[in-house]
Amino acid sequence: MDFTRRQLLWTGGTLGAAAMLAACGGGDDAAPAAGGSPRQGGTLRIGALGRTSAITRDPHGTQGNESDYLVIALVYDTLTAPGGRTDNTVPRLASAFTPSKDLKTWRFTLAEGAAFHDGTPVTADDVVWSLRRLRGTPSGAARLPGIAAGRITADGKRTVVLVSDYANAELPLLTRLSTFVLKKDTPDAEIPRAPGTGPFKLDWYRGGNARLLRNTHWYGGAVHLDAVEVTMFQSPQAMANAMLSGQIDVASNVGAVAARTAEARRDIQVVRRPDDMAMPVVMRTSDGPFAGAEVREAMKLLVDREAMVRQVLSGYGSVANDILGTGDPAYAGDIPQRRRDLARAKRLLTDAGFDFSRTYRLVTTEDVAGLAESATLFASQAREAGVKIEVVKQESGAFYQKTWLKGDFYTNYWGTNDSVVFFASKTLTTGAGQNEADWSDKEFDAAYHKVLATADRSARTAALRGLQRIEHDRSGYLLWGMADGIDLAAPKVRGLPKLPGYGRVQLENVWLAP
Repeated sequence: MDFTRRQLLWTGGTLGAAAMLAACGGGDDAAPAAGGSPRQGGTLRIGALGRTSAITRDPHGTQGNESDYLVIALVYDTLTAPGGRTDNTVPRLASAFTPSKDLKTWRFTLAEGAAFHDGTPVTADDVVWSLRRLRGTPSGAARLPGIAAGRITADGKRTVVLVSDYANAELPLLTRLSTFVLKKDTPDAEIPRAPGTGPFKLDWYRGGNARLLRNTHWYGGAVHLDAVEVTMFQSPQAMANAMLSGQIDVASNVGAVAARTAEARRDIQVVRRPDDMAMPVVMRTSDGPFAGAEVREAMKLLVDREAMVRQVLSGYGSVANDILGTGDPAYAGDIPQRRRDLARAKRLLTDAGFDFSRTYRLVTTEDVAGLAESATLFASQAREAGVKIEVVKQESGAFYQKTWLKGDFYTNYWGTNDSVVFFASKTLTTGAGQNEADWSDKEFDAAYHKVLATADRSARTAALRGLQRIEHDRSGYLLWGMADGIDLAAPKVRGLPKLPGYGRVQLENVWLAP
């Protein structure tokens, strides 16, 4: 499984280092806690989900484990990072980023004092080598769409130049996800222990578990914790039990079931991260039973969204409206909410010649809590309109090999839903690297490029509404709701970020109260 499905991250503008430092720990999205000044010292014990069979150590590789991603994101830095509700992309390793007038060329200035853990200064050549290496991975075209490897260059020691094939006002948000920087020419065999630039440096790594030490010379400012110990758990239940018994201080992304249990305990913090995970039903649009737009609209009218949020997410989430990127500052909340309408759904299906005698297979996995349950509940709701759905569970490996990007009808999940444009570039435009529904819509593609070619932010927001309208009306996504991300934490843990996705693994501002 590609880590972009598990922790997708992400509009651009020129921002200075002060904004970066404010954003690194989550800014106004940090978790509320008791008062007091941050104190230095202590070891944070944090649990994260993972499987031994899926372990990987390459920052540019395929990462199926949250535990591995957590370690990598603390050891290595990306050029930019998630911001918040007002500006969802802020500087990180790059202290500023500026576009050309035609919005095709972007110049990224590296942060003053940025250095690798061994003291070596970070240069533009290191970044260029890292981005070209990233671009050369199997999913490189999806990770840096519109940017060929040869058009990633250095201009002096501290400036990296990215030239897009087309105008792209939102290019900086693409660099939030996987632009982890390594030393130039690092051999593949040495990458698991290669020095990074992040707030923590690797002490040891064993079978999915790791210990990280504070980087006392981090360019981003003071890091409070002495160390972070990451423990890998194969199930949310096992991780929650470890948290409740005091074996760890934080259970990361533990899910709604654990949250319900912990809510009754005054000695446990429940940290909720809104708009953290989308769990859409995907319908193939190029051929098959859902190729007709009227059939897809009907399926979207079958679902009782409030019941899905209430039962699948135990209320730890919100109703969605078939548009990915619900946390985007420019999200079109004024598009009328699609609601359940069985009568209209049946009329649409009948008019489209839909085969009610057939049983349709909805393929799902148990990768995250609630995913399989959402498929089962949706199948039950669809039966009320005479649509017969059989839920088929596949093991994760088989699902991503046989069903994802290929199936007619399946569930999936995406993290960090704070950018409509990011999802458009990755999953919705014609030929996108991870176009799950095999959707091709000329009007949508034109709207997408209009958004990217619009420099003025307010005008871009207006153009973005048109793009969202098309997605809402015709895409292959039935997005019924958004799950909150949920962390459990001991009372002494302060400053946990509340940003979703990559934002939640930025732990440099976390501290431990006495």
